[in-house]
Amino acid sequence: MDPIRFYFDYLSPYAYIAWTQIHALAGRHERIVEPRPVLFAALLGEHGQKGPAEIPAKRLYVFKDAYRKTHRAGLPPLTPPPTHPFNPLVALRASTIDNEAEAQRRLIDALYAATWAGGGGVDAPEKVARIATGIGLDGEAIVREAASDRAKARVRANTEEAIGAGAFGIPSMVVDGELFWGVDSLPLLDDFLAGRDPLTPEEIVRWVGVVPSATRRELR
Repeated sequence: MDPIRFYFDYLSPYAYIAWTQIHALAGRHERIVEPRPVLFAALLGEHGQKGPAEIPAKRLYVFKDAYRKTHRAGLPPLTPPPTHPFNPLVALRASTIDNEAEAQRRLIDALYAATWAGGGGVDAPEKVARIATGIGLDGEAIVREAASDRAKARVRANTEEAIGAGAFGIPSMVVDGELFWGVDSLPLLDDFLAGRDPLTPEEIVRWVGVVPSATRRELR
């Protein structure tokens, strides 16, 4: 059976929450999770969007909403990173390092905890190296590889793959040709994999055929 491709960036608290839940969901349906680190900023640029943290009225709301969702999921209290938005590239590239799946998952777990559970952030190579070393990996080697053209190309390829799959935000989960966006879509993904999806091909065709009758002026 197809794996669940999990597109994420450490910038998103919602992707953090989803990452802690997706593995149990996948296991219920005998699927595996394939993590795909992507650059959220590139997705935003592709679709002409601003990130939630770039919209003042949305910034605080998102933190409060994510804090509540973290609590509901039984996770440690959500703690913001030292700065936000921050540059996630070293952490993203480190997360693509060729390694066995269990070690990759532990590294992503640790990098997420460092970002959203009071671990001091992942915005510098020395932080990423320390985090990797702390879980028994060779942190210095991982950071060296994260600076390589190979690692940069992997993140670019993941991002292009996500855009090609229709992703416009994170987290995005793609399985069996269907995309689910956001932590709130996890129950819908669960239903889809269980064969309980109420959406039919006929309904999709109806929506695709709807055309706009009004458009907004472009805001500057």
